[in-house]
Amino acid sequence: MDQARTMARLTKRWNTLWSHLTPASSPGLLPQLLIAWRVPQRHYHTLQHLEECLARFDTLRHTAQHPHEIELALWFHDAVYDVRAHDNEERSARWAHEALHAAGLEAQSVRRIHDLIMATCHGAAVPADADADTDTALLIDIDLAILGAPASRFAEYECQIRAEYAWVAPDVYADKRRAVLLGFLERPRIYTTPLLHQQLEQRARTNLRSATMPK
Repeated sequence: MDQARTMARLTKRWNTLWSHLTPASSPGLLPQLLIAWRVPQRHYHTLQHLEECLARFDTLRHTAQHPHEIELALWFHDAVYDVRAHDNEERSARWAHEALHAAGLEAQSVRRIHDLIMATCHGAAVPADADADTDTALLIDIDLAILGAPASRFAEYECQIRAEYAWVAPDVYADKRRAVLLGFLERPRIYTTPLLHQQLEQRARTNLRSATMPK
């Protein structure tokens, strides 16, 4: 990845996003976010993942109720990522809440963005309100789109996740990773939004079955 070009693209995108918001600026926030997304311990949860999520969102923007809020939630959803912690989503959501409130966004929008980020705590089941909340379902599906990526990108993703957990013993990692992937495979639907279900569901299941087969 060409870091300079990536940073330039993201800076332009950030500035365009804020031009649609009130207030129309966020001094100092973008550099903090870019630093957070580039810490050395990250291998998958990097600017590559952020750009992939934003690109996917661009194809689905027309289905969003509050598109600018989804876009801000994507910028913040993995802003805090400590592989040894279990509260990354909570800390990312709290950062978004504090930073966006300080920037002057409306309280209702800030609250919705906070809740969108918290919805990315992917467990064994989709949040109960995802079907009723188009934006929540959309954000969750975008974050999980990697599961339905082409086989080569999915394989790269698996290597990147392993690199983030390099400190975990191989047998322990294999068991826990298989359990996580089986959790997704055992869902009645991996993707709840109609478009991503149509586009990615079958490929995601193929990827997951391959990754969880006994070696």
